[in-house]
Amino acid sequence: MELTFLGTGTSTGVPQMRCNCRTCTSEDPRDKRLRTSALLKTEPGAPAILIDCGPDFRQQMLANGCPDLAAVLLTHTHYDHVGGIDDLRPYVADAPDHRFPVYCREDVARDLRNRIPYCFTENPYPGVPAFNIHIIEAFKPFKIHLGENFADVEFLPLPVMHAKLPIFGFRTGNFAYITDCKTLPDETIDALKGLDTLVINALRINKHMSHINLKEALDVIKATAPRKAFLTHMSHDMGPHEEVSKMLPENTVFAFDGLTVTIT
Repeated sequence: MELTFLGTGTSTGVPQMRCNCRTCTSEDPRDKRLRTSALLKTEPGAPAILIDCGPDFRQQMLANGCPDLAAVLLTHTHYDHVGGIDDLRPYVADAPDHRFPVYCREDVARDLRNRIPYCFTENPYPGVPAFNIHIIEAFKPFKIHLGENFADVEFLPLPVMHAKLPIFGFRTGNFAYITDCKTLPDETIDALKGLDTLVINALRINKHMSHINLKEALDVIKATAPRKAFLTHMSHDMGPHEEVSKMLPENTVFAFDGLTVTIT
């Protein structure tokens, strides 16, 4: 299994517009962060599964060779995680029944229908993307079909709280992906144990009302004890990659755009 980080930045991206801080003016390419998204490939030759589809999706896919996609998992409805959904239209033609599979909570599906109503009309304009929305529920496993020559992939939706907004992370096999959380229920913490690889958000050094900070992310990592952990969804306030990486324990790494990791 391989995971590619398409984007590792928060809603404003890094550099942030009109900012001249050390992170935003850094020449280190690891400090150039598009909005958070990732590609999960479960076996060689299989289409990838997209996790979130933010406003940088087109740019991210072009930078990574536009691989085949089987489906998209949406963690929640905020613009930096769904703003690129219309750009999935080149993938619709190859999808079953020419409708691209989307797996999300009921509230996310409702918001998508309001956000892009032209995709859900009875007589859509020619060329608009069509979607097959699958409603998923907390702790109820579901499977994604990758095609006749590949094994289906089972995911477990994991509830977390983004301030007062309930959202989902996901676990499959020995891998889990959590972003935008502020608090995690005990059941989710338990479901994150025994992992090879955990991806979790860490917005900045100081505390934030709706995202865990670096210390809180490290506390989750300590409690769940994955073999390896990767931090994502960083703002410019986290600081330059080279500098803040020295603050991390041995099994934890700041992810960066374009990083591909192997999950065992």
